Amino acid sequence: MPSAIDPNSFGFLVTDLSRLIRAEMDRRIADAGLGLTPGEGRTLAHAARAGMVRQNVLAEQIGIEAMTLSTYIDRLETKGLVERVPDPNDRRAKLVRLTEAASEVLGSVNAAAASIRSDAAASMDAADWAVLLRLLRQARDNLAELRAAQGKAREEAGI
Repeated sequence: MPSAIDPNSFGFLVTDLSRLIRAEMDRRIADAGLGLTPGEGRTLAHAARAGMVRQNVLAEQIGIEAMTLSTYIDRLETKGLVERVPDPNDRRAKLVRLTEAASEVLGSVNAAAASIRSDAAASMDAADWAVLLRLLRQARDNLAELRAAQGKAREEAGI
């Protein structure tokens, strides 16, 4: 007999929340008439978060394949929202950089995100919301540190 699965475990809660936020963000970006696909909107937001960054690093941060990101970057570049610039440390690599035109679009993306946060926190006390955010950051940091340590151990082992 299979073990019971707790639908309110940490992993399920975070996954459900992520899925709901993503779907709502996609809907609000489309409703805002920004002329962006949901993937382009996510790419633009992550590029703003990362600053000038290599495409492969940005793809990893978003959690998408490099070729998928390349398509999004191509479209955003055509719209004048990002540009690819040579990486001064590696002439084969390109860095993604936001343009000035991206600021206005990001303002609308940020407004949509703020609205979603407000909706998510609607029935919570402000202090409880602050605690929730602090604890989520700590859980993220714990797992990021674990991943970094595992990567370092593999590197040292020559794997």
